[in-house]
Amino acid sequence: MLDKHLSLFFWDVDIDKFDPQSHPRYTIARLLEYGDLAAVSWLKDQFSEETIRDVVRTERTLSPRSATFWGLVYHIPSKEIIALNN
Repeated sequence: MLDKHLSLFFWDVDIDKFDPQSHPRYTIARLLEYGDLAAVSWLKDQFSEETIRDVVRTERTLSPRSATFWGLVYHIPSKEIIALNN
């Protein structure tokens, strides 16, 4: 289940029934886009760096600003980030 302090980032789901492990791409993308430091820390504890990097590369819903930031954090060239190459 999702920690209660993260509920404000998941306004469109029933937080009591939502299982982030069942929806990793959605969870990661949502927290990369809207999360704070605590949310990102939680995210890194829950998912592998490889999985997070894959979402940065392939998630179309990331804003250009977030995609650029996370690309820099994870050393992913912008040409490999789909959200920056639409």
